[in-house]
Amino acid sequence: MLKKVLVANRGEIACRVFRACRELGISSVAIYSEADRESLHVKLADEAICVGAGTNTDSYLNLANVLMATQISGADAVHPGYGYFSERANFAVALESLGIKFIGPPTAAIEAMGDKASAKTAAIAAGCPVVPGSDGAVATDSDALKVAEEIGYPVLLKAVAGGGGRGIRRVDSPDELASLWKTASAEAQASFGSGEMLVEKFVLEPRHVEIQVIGDSFGNMIYLGERECSIQNLRHQKIVEEAPYAGLPDRVRKKMGEAAVKVAKSVGYQNAGTVEFLVDKDNKFYFLEMNTRLQVEHPVTEEVTGIDLVHLMLAITAGEKLPLTQRNVNLTGHAIEVRVTAQDPDKDFAPSTGCITHWVAPSGRGIRMETHCYAGFSVSPYYDPLLAKLIVLGKDRADAVRKLRAALYEFEVGGIATNIPFLRRLVEHPEWIKGEFDTGFVPRFLNG
Repeated sequence: MLKKVLVANRGEIACRVFRACRELGISSVAIYSEADRESLHVKLADEAICVGAGTNTDSYLNLANVLMATQISGADAVHPGYGYFSERANFAVALESLGIKFIGPPTAAIEAMGDKASAKTAAIAAGCPVVPGSDGAVATDSDALKVAEEIGYPVLLKAVAGGGGRGIRRVDSPDELASLWKTASAEAQASFGSGEMLVEKFVLEPRHVEIQVIGDSFGNMIYLGERECSIQNLRHQKIVEEAPYAGLPDRVRKKMGEAAVKVAKSVGYQNAGTVEFLVDKDNKFYFLEMNTRLQVEHPVTEEVTGIDLVHLMLAITAGEKLPLTQRNVNLTGHAIEVRVTAQDPDKDFAPSTGCITHWVAPSGRGIRMETHCYAGFSVSPYYDPLLAKLIVLGKDRADAVRKLRAALYEFEVGGIATNIPFLRRLVEHPEWIKGEFDTGFVPRFLNG
C-alpha cells in the first residue's frame, strides 16, 4: 500500500480522501491557499502546506507550487480529486518525472478522453452509439451552420475540452448560431484554454445517465452500475444524482455497462472513471463523454454497491488487482445525492460569501454528509460554491425520496444564503417525486 498521499485539491473531496487514507493507515498531506487556512480539509490531514494566495491561479492551479509541495512533503502519490489538475495530462507527466504516482488513469487515457472529439472517435471505434454531429472540432460558425443544417435543429454547441457545463449552448435556429457560437467558444477559451467546438444533435427530452467503471493494471475492468444525473441547472451543472436509474430496464443497464467498459478499455484505461451517456425516451443510449477522474456524485454508487471507490483507487495505484469481478457487483436499495451550494435562489443563484454562523447538518440512519464546512468557517469568493453533499440511502426510490425530504428540512445554515430552500421546493415537485423528468426539468421548474 502507499505510504503517504498528497491531495492536490480542497474542500469536501480532500476530506473524503483523507478519511480513506486514515482508514487504510496511509499518511496524508493537504495543500491549501491562504484563504483556506481554516478549512476542514486542512485540519483532517496529517500535514498541510500552503501553496499560495487566495485565488485558484495563485494556489491550487499553481503547478510549480503544487509540485514543490509534493516534493517537500515526501509523498509517494498524489490524488487530484476532481477539477483542478484531475484531468490535466501535464500534471500526471510532471509527477511521473519526479517519481511520484498519480492516483488516476495513464496519461494517454487522459489525453484521449480529455478531448471530446478524440473521445467520440474512440467510442465509435469501440462500437458504442454516439450522438449524430460533426466528425471532429468545427473551425468556424459558418462550418457549424452547415453541420446544423445537415443534422437538423436543435443542436448543441459543445467545447472540445473541459466539462462542468462550461462552453455549452443549445441552438434552436440558424439565426441564433453565430452569436451563441461566439459566447460558447469564448467561455471555453477562458475556462479550458481552447475555444474549439463540436456540433451535435440535441436529443429531445433526454436523461443524463453515467456508468462508473474501474480497472486495474492487469487488464481487469468492471462497471458499478449507473447514476441518473438529469437534474441540472441552466449551465448544465448537476444538482441531484441518483443510483440506480429507477426507470432503466436491466437489459439496457447491462448493454450500457458493457459499452462503457469497451470504451474505457479501448484507450487503456486504469483506475476509476465515468462514461456518460444520453438516454432518449425509447431507452436508446448515446455516448456523451468520459470523465477520467472520480466524480462529485460517486457516493451514490458507493451506497448502493457497498464498494469504497477511493479505497480501490489507492489500492490500484499501489499495484494491486481488483478484488472483485462483475459477478460480485450487486445494486441494493436506492441512493440520492443533492449538492448544497452557497448560492442565493432569490437572486438568480448569485454566489453568497461570508462567515457561516450556524450549521446544523441532518443525521440518522441512511444519511451521509460530505463537507468541509462548519459553524465559524468563512466561505470565500474564490472557489466553487459547493458547501456539502447530502446523500440518503433508502430501500427503494420512494423511501429515499422520503428520507431526502426530511433531511433537507433538518439542514440549517446561517450567515450566508444557500440553495437549500430551492432544493426543498424541488423535492416536493410531483414530477420529480414520480421520477418523470429529463434534463430540461429545472428550466421548466424555475419558469413554472
